Amino acid sequence: MSAFEHLRDLAEEVRQSEESRLAAPRSMSNSSPVEPPVPLGRALQVPAFPVAVLPAWAGEYVTALAHSTQTPPDLSAMLVLAALATAAARKMRVQVRPGWSEPANLYIAVAMPPGSRKSPVFARVTEPLLAWERRALDWAKPDITDASTRKRVAADLVRQAERAVAGADETAREELTVEAVRANNQADDIVVPVEPRLLADDVTPEALARLLAEQGGRMAILSAEGDIFELMAGRYSRNGAANIGVFLKSWSGDDLRVDRVNRTSEHVEQPALTLGLTVQPEILASISRQPGFRGRGLLARFLWSLPPSNVGSRLTNTPAVPEAVEARYGAELEALTTTLAELEEPEVLTFSQAAAERFEEFEAGLEPRLHAESGDLGHIADWGAKLAGHTARIAGLLHLATHLRDGWGRPIGVESVQGAIAIADYLAAHALAVFDHMGADPNVARAEVILRWLERTDLETFTQRECHRALSKSSFPTAADLDAALNLLCSHGWIEKLPHDRPGPRGGRPASPTFIVNTLWCQNRHNRQNLGRDRGCVDSPGVLSMADDA
Repeated sequence: MSAFEHLRDLAEEVRQSEESRLAAPRSMSNSSPVEPPVPLGRALQVPAFPVAVLPAWAGEYVTALAHSTQTPPDLSAMLVLAALATAAARKMRVQVRPGWSEPANLYIAVAMPPGSRKSPVFARVTEPLLAWERRALDWAKPDITDASTRKRVAADLVRQAERAVAGADETAREELTVEAVRANNQADDIVVPVEPRLLADDVTPEALARLLAEQGGRMAILSAEGDIFELMAGRYSRNGAANIGVFLKSWSGDDLRVDRVNRTSEHVEQPALTLGLTVQPEILASISRQPGFRGRGLLARFLWSLPPSNVGSRLTNTPAVPEAVEARYGAELEALTTTLAELEEPEVLTFSQAAAERFEEFEAGLEPRLHAESGDLGHIADWGAKLAGHTARIAGLLHLATHLRDGWGRPIGVESVQGAIAIADYLAAHALAVFDHMGADPNVARAEVILRWLERTDLETFTQRECHRALSKSSFPTAADLDAALNLLCSHGWIEKLPHDRPGPRGGRPASPTFIVNTLWCQNRHNRQNLGRDRGCVDSPGVLSMADDA
């Protein structure tokens, strides 16, 4: 057992043995009950996916599948969004206003622990897309067979013509060469259609570029595993370097050119890749540390979901998804995929007047949230800056899913925009939780420095000046950095700032603010240390053990 696990068990024993005494402890600065501190960098509660904003055929399926598999509805709902994006990718663009349009593809990642039944949900949600692939292949087989046969015959004629040239005398060689060239050109003009595909599993960036070129610029990777991140990081590259260019360009629709030695160059116009993945929460931090993933904007392109795990509280013997609900979901998704597949060029969707006004309100409210100092999304502004574009994409998908067979012929209504905004609010809350797991907020790291100092010194009260003098200037380059960390600890209930008097009439330097440490944490900390000494365990301070005390 590790030292951390041992300390955690000791802390749990303290809670159980002193439950009655600590049931309603009094006083930090007054007589009101003291609440346990909120762990830093981890949202205790994140909102549930607003399933009600999905079209009825999709929302009913999400609810039924989540109940049947005993998984959070977030997983099914986010994958349904990925399925809609797969169907609409490169077939639709949303014009927010002149000069700004968004494609329909999405990058989605849901963080869930092992044993969460992700694979069955993936299989059920994506089955209509696989069914479409099978039917599309049946439709394409006659053309593929015909073109392949003609291609082989033409190739045989080319070989015969080349042999004739090689065996001819000089007087006939020129004429036969002309015939060989003509035969070769005719053979080149015969294009064998590729087998139609929508989905791929874990593929290398090089193979993905080839698939995008073959499939007219659109492809989806829907996988219950997060191995694609390892491929992005260069698992199979010769030098081990990350290769994320194809993923960056295939989100935004930038033309993709891939030049390879001794291979045909590949040019993909406006590629549209959709990603629907799950990752384990524990590897979020490792993803963020991959070179270029954050700095080049890859992580900012993802819509993240971090639903709470229900493992250990799931029901058993739950009913299957009703046949009518499953059949309707499959039929509607296949119909949308088929209808859009027949479009040769992307359709441009515009907002109705009411929808445009509502979207502008959303934009105006989002901008202050990106402020580096005062905005709640300031430390993930790279992600937040793309949220308006993501919201426009989702509004387009909701619109098409509501008007399955003629959505591109009418403007996006305010209901679809309002639904997309509700999903955007959900996504923003989950992005904050995910990036906290990734360690994106420097104030969290600084607050943890203060907590380690308090655990090490066993203080119950302290002044801001004492804290500043005791801690390294590298952790707190400016006074504002210390203020922000202390404010964060106050907002999470680890400490409380006591009121202090202003300078007297004669002036003078104001007293340094005084803080009192949460008494619950102090009591559990003391008891844990005592138990550790009794059992011969040396207590090592750490923020994780402090979070367990909460």
